[in-house]
Amino acid sequence: MPTPPPPVTDPRAAALETMKRAKFPMLATVDAVGQPRLRPVSPVRTEEFVVFVANLRRYGKTQELADNPRCELCYLDEGHDQVRITGIAEIVTNSTILNSIWESNPLLRRYLGTPDNPELMPLVKPPQDYLPIDAALPSAVDFGPVERARMVKQSID
Repeated sequence: MPTPPPPVTDPRAAALETMKRAKFPMLATVDAVGQPRLRPVSPVRTEEFVVFVANLRRYGKTQELADNPRCELCYLDEGHDQVRITGIAEIVTNSTILNSIWESNPLLRRYLGTPDNPELMPLVKPPQDYLPIDAALPSAVDFGPVERARMVKQSID
């Protein structure tokens, strides 16, 4: 029988480490007819639980987030630890942040050519809440997803 992982003593640090290991989150949105949509996205800057995502105007998520900016990012690492960040997406307009993102991302520069390219629309997803799902929670008792989520949230606060 596998040995259970040690309990997490610092959920915030564990969540940030999970995000680093996972690298590419999935972004959940809802389209115009109410159909949930999920896709991998490329973070171009991360400040703890505030994640800036590369985006182009022509992408479907652009209109979906304009219609309904509520969204969720989910990072899932190779050990199946996950962090979900729920919040409201915003378009980045701060020129200092935009220039910093531009300068630190050679792929954006190569693909778009100039930071003034009208296709570029970086999004920021400020957290309303983040939720690390800790695999070290007692697994002998099935709390169900909602109760398990509450337990993890309480351990963070």
